[in-house]
Amino acid sequence: MPRQQTVTEVRLNNISKCVTITVTTLDVLVNTLKIQGLEAMVNTTQSLLKLVQTIKQDKNECTELMEQTHNILNAIIGVYVKSDTGIELPPSTLNEIANFTQTLHKIHTFIEAQQSGSKVKKFFRQGELNGLLKDCKMGLQEGTKFFQIKSSDIMSTAREMEEQAQIRHQEVLNVIETISSSDSASSISRMYSGSYASSNSISMLLPAEPKIFHGRESELADILKHFEQSTPRIAILGAGGMGKTSLAQAVLHHEEIVIKYQGNRLFVACDTAASKVELAGLIGAHLGIKSGQDLTRAVLHRLSEGSPTLLILDNLETAWEPVESCKEVEEFLSLLTDIASLALMITMRGAERPSKVQWTRPFLPPLEPLAQEAARKVFIDIAEDRHPMGEIDQVLSLTDNMPLSINLLAHAVDVEDCTAILLRWQREHTSVISEGYDRRSNLEMSISLSLESPRIISTPHSQELLSLLSILPDGLSDVELKQSKFAIQDILDCKRALLRTSLAYTDGNKRLKVLVPIREYMAKFLPPVDKMIKPLFKHFQELLQVYLADTGKQSSALYVERLTSNYTNIQNIIQNGLYPGHPDLADSISCTSHFLRFNENTGREAIPLVDKVIWWP
Repeated sequence: MPRQQTVTEVRLNNISKCVTITVTTLDVLVNTLKIQGLEAMVNTTQSLLKLVQTIKQDKNECTELMEQTHNILNAIIGVYVKSDTGIELPPSTLNEIANFTQTLHKIHTFIEAQQSGSKVKKFFRQGELNGLLKDCKMGLQEGTKFFQIKSSDIMSTAREMEEQAQIRHQEVLNVIETISSSDSASSISRMYSGSYASSNSISMLLPAEPKIFHGRESELADILKHFEQSTPRIAILGAGGMGKTSLAQAVLHHEEIVIKYQGNRLFVACDTAASKVELAGLIGAHLGIKSGQDLTRAVLHRLSEGSPTLLILDNLETAWEPVESCKEVEEFLSLLTDIASLALMITMRGAERPSKVQWTRPFLPPLEPLAQEAARKVFIDIAEDRHPMGEIDQVLSLTDNMPLSINLLAHAVDVEDCTAILLRWQREHTSVISEGYDRRSNLEMSISLSLESPRIISTPHSQELLSLLSILPDGLSDVELKQSKFAIQDILDCKRALLRTSLAYTDGNKRLKVLVPIREYMAKFLPPVDKMIKPLFKHFQELLQVYLADTGKQSSALYVERLTSNYTNIQNIIQNGLYPGHPDLADSISCTSHFLRFNENTGREAIPLVDKVIWWP
């Protein structure tokens, strides 16, 4: 005897049928009238319908989210049906539709996390999932209030829901027929031909201009200078959390760019695109092209026949990095840049630009951390200037002036205070600023995405090197990488992989280093293993022994320089072996003695290692 469905399963089944009909109606509306911005809503909802079929957890919550989603989708269709101005809606309504689309993406993330073996769920702690669910519900409540939606009987039969949906579907067809036959049709047609949307409507669907923007004025000026050429091709590169998206958005809304491109500015978030086909699909959605198996040709054709256009592809690395899709994505980019009227800008993690594109010179170098004064301005804009500057600088020292880290820590300080955050950091490290649910609000997620880069995965030992660097604030030179005799043959290949993904950088002395937030993350979640620490310990031990043997000789100056370059590194490496039971305890104590003599000879103050050795029996 078949198992009887639960009440929740019946509700989920009914609402899935209802949403299927509703999104089909919305798709007809979008594709017939070329309504900008709703394509993403349609695509996300269609993806949701696939996900709800395999929900394993929180079925009741997911069902309620789908029910409220259906109500708002239906209300949006109703807005167009009842509009007395055709498809030109008031700015406030367009803004609410854009807000609901963002909520829909959050709902998609939450429901995806309820799948068995979900890749998304591993990024979340339970508290973060609860926070995401709260945001979903809040967004739905705001939409329900704005569209004045009354509660409906979701337990209606599938037939009743289908009948209601068919009525609404016919209303949509009537609206389409009315608009198509009216005098306004010609003006609407002109509005959407050659230009992808009116400047008013498209601007409501573009990401907002950054309200806090300091320290990137030079890069912004360099980019704007490139736009003095007819159609520049620009790549904004850098580590995750370095402010690439914010810089691109600042360009998008700059007065010169708005005047030049007006409504023909497209900002496409590529986070979800894993191939050339999916990338073309995302661009096609922004252009209002009807969905299909491969929109590459349709996208190229539409962009070719339009007015001068700016296309920004944000977080393009998602589609470009996988080996299986890299070449076809590069070929697609090459075809895009063949369009004389198209200006192309991409943002990507790392320090590499896709090939097959003639990028505008001079190249924009990968973004670096903010200057101290700019970092302070960002912090104060968020957390105000009521905090002592000394404490602000202490907090900023935890960020290495990485914009994402500054933003998240400043917001945390605004809720608590500098002292409380500094104490929490000692206990929780990067978890203090990893309570969000995406790469822009969760530092740990942002770093983990970089670690999953195919460029890192294809060089497996690069993660081991990064783990080692997490306890080496002074970084390492190529000489030290080679002379330490790590059990890794391709150690310099590992270095290159870290540089290519911007997980590490080289300073002015050509030492390979890692920013504080990444060091903290690695030390917490992926600490270095003994097989990496021991060779470096032996290297430092030998260096100290040679220094002491040559003390007073002319050659000792060379060793002083090398030891000084690794001053903090040596302390951390020695300290790793200074605990009872460690197999290298005796050598670590001996090395401590040598290091203390070096410390004394070079006139430095006492160090904590002394106390650790003295207090042991």
